[in-house]
Order: sequence, then C-alpha cells, then structure tokens
Amino acid sequence: MKLLIADDDPQMVRALRITLAAHGYEVVVAADGAAAVATAAQTHPDIIMLDLGMPRLDGIEVIQALRGWTSVPIIVVSGRTGSADKVEALDAGADDFVTKPFQVDELLARLRALSRRAAPAGESTVGFGDVVVDLATKTVTRSGSRVHLTPTEWRMLEHLARHPGALVTRQDLLKEIWGSEQVSDSGYLRLYMSQLRKKLEREPGSPAHLLTESGMGYRLVL
Repeated sequence: MKLLIADDDPQMVRALRITLAAHGYEVVVAADGAAAVATAAQTHPDIIMLDLGMPRLDGIEVIQALRGWTSVPIIVVSGRTGSADKVEALDAGADDFVTKPFQVDELLARLRALSRRAAPAGESTVGFGDVVVDLATKTVTRSGSRVHLTPTEWRMLEHLARHPGALVTRQDLLKEIWGSEQVSDSGYLRLYMSQLRKKLEREPGSPAHLLTESGMGYRLVL
C-alpha cells in the first residue's frame, strides 16, 4: 500500500519512513503543502498523512485542494492539540487526526482502519427511497442527480449506510466523525442529521429512512 507523508520536519519524516516501510508500506514524501498536492496527483497514494503547519500551503489548504478531485483517506498528524484545529481539519475533509507525540502502535492501527475504509468489502452501494449512496466513490445521488454533502455529512451518512437497519449510537457516530468518544454532543449530531434529511428525505419533518432512536442514536432504514 502506497502512503504519502507530507511534513516539513525531516527527522520526523525519516523516522516514519523507516518505521512504515518496515511494516510493508511504500512511502513517498513531500516537504511542503504545494509539493504534497503535486505528489498526490503524480503518485496516486492509497493514504495521505500530513502535518497542518507546512510552508507554501498549510495542511487545511492541502486537504481542501485534494478533496476537489480525490477521496483518498487523509490522516492528519500534527502537534496542534486544540479541538478547533481538529474540527477544522475533519470538516475540511480529513478522515482522522493524531496528535504529536504519538505511539507508533496507535498510528499503525489507525492506518489499518483507513486501509479498510479505502477498500470497502461487499456491496459498494446502498439505496433507500430515491437515494443511492456509493461507498466506493463517496458519492450520493437522488433521482439520478448528484447531491452535494459536506465532509462531515458524508461521514455521518457513510457510517449509517455501512450498518443499514442497525442502531448506531451517538457515541459511535461521535467517535467515527470526530475521533473520540469524549467529544460532547452539543447539538452537532442533530444539526447534521437535520441537514441530511433536508437533502435526502422526501419529507424531512417526517423522515422515513433517517430515523432518530430517542435517547440512543440513529438508524438508516432502507
């Protein structure tokens, strides 16, 4: 599996390159944000790992540029510890966020999880009503027309679509979207679910597919 590391810290890149190569990854590197975008376009990596504080283009700008043309999994590895930085990166389109310093075992586990997400098993499409969710291409259509979802809306819908008919708890969704079970639900899930219903339900006020299980979580009914 090909992994692009974008970081302007040469010692960090050198250590990661040695460690990840020893675990079977083919590693390519970029020393700044602009090089990261160009290298991704040239080498088509399976996963991208990037820092937020890079010259030329910062990490958020890199994520936004990449999300204009690719759905490759992106993991941010950054020394920034503020929750605002994490939310901004995830909302821009990152799939995961690891804070420096980190344990190598944790990083490897997160990379394995992203690898599984990059290659979904079984059926790659889920349909309900007049909506089709394509898990492989990360696209949604309604009555044949493309529906634009924000990165956070997509992650929420994707997690529900991978567990059709099952109750998905609020804790599971918070962990999937923001990477921690400790994130407090201050209305964010209700807000994003409301937005999804407006875009995908025939009657958003009386949803037939994106259902709330009071006090527990949500369920996608096909």
